[in-house]
Amino acid sequence: MVKHSRSYKDEAEKERRLLIFNDNARLVEAFNNNNNGKNAGFKLGLNKFADLTNEEFRSTYLGYKRRHSSSLKQSTAATFRYADVSAVPATMDWRKSGVVTPVKDQGACWAFSAVAAMEGITKLKTGKLISLSEQELIDCDVEGEDGGCEGGLMDNAFTFIRAKGGLATEAQYPYQAQDGTCNKKRSSSPAAKIKGYERALMQAVAHQPVSVAIEGGGFMFQLYGSGVFEGSCGTELDHAVTAVGYGTNGDGSKYWVLKNSWGKGWGEDGYMRIKKDVSETEGLCGLAMEASYPTA
Repeated sequence: MVKHSRSYKDEAEKERRLLIFNDNARLVEAFNNNNNGKNAGFKLGLNKFADLTNEEFRSTYLGYKRRHSSSLKQSTAATFRYADVSAVPATMDWRKSGVVTPVKDQGACWAFSAVAAMEGITKLKTGKLISLSEQELIDCDVEGEDGGCEGGLMDNAFTFIRAKGGLATEAQYPYQAQDGTCNKKRSSSPAAKIKGYERALMQAVAHQPVSVAIEGGGFMFQLYGSGVFEGSCGTELDHAVTAVGYGTNGDGSKYWVLKNSWGKGWGEDGYMRIKKDVSETEGLCGLAMEASYPTA
């Protein structure tokens, strides 16, 4: 409670949360101490979500809306600026290059993956690392499949930003973690612009941060603590993160570096390393299925 600034409305609620916490603690201990957990390259942990059931976690913190198959086919046919790039660095970490803003906490809303990718390309093009406004997307990008805090699509966000002419800074249009009415005055002076977006992963991450959709609703994802994640998950995409690098462990295993938007109280200070180069073309937890990045 102290570590994650938790407070409860009454003793009954506190007791209920303690029971849930105890159940999750047993899951964490059982995984970390059994043979599979000891041999796994990652650990579960009692992070900021340890007092939530998996159902509560899924209903509150997952907001990605998977695209319809027709729009997926249309977007995958788009141009790819890195198509002819064959030589890429063996490792990449955009955090070390000053291209990534600090980890943010989305609460029950979305839009952070698209904004993080845009912050990255803005830094690479202009030399300025600017924290941009997620709240502007939540308040103003509400057409079609995007619905404020109820979730949306990264590609729709990029399309909105391009059509509008850019995105305001977080200081201009601060985050409120709830739906609001589009503030035309605050959004009238964009601090960064993009020309459009494209879809790809490996070659793109070598050149800029990339928005990635993923299945993040499993209890192992909820209680991820550290290490290279290779836990149980499928391809029912329900969350969006930002791929900000990739690397190799001492044992030769390869991983992606994902920036999440659940604050620093989850994972490795808000980040996850997840197994790369798996046999499935969709990638682990579907992370290779709907990756996109802004162009500037």
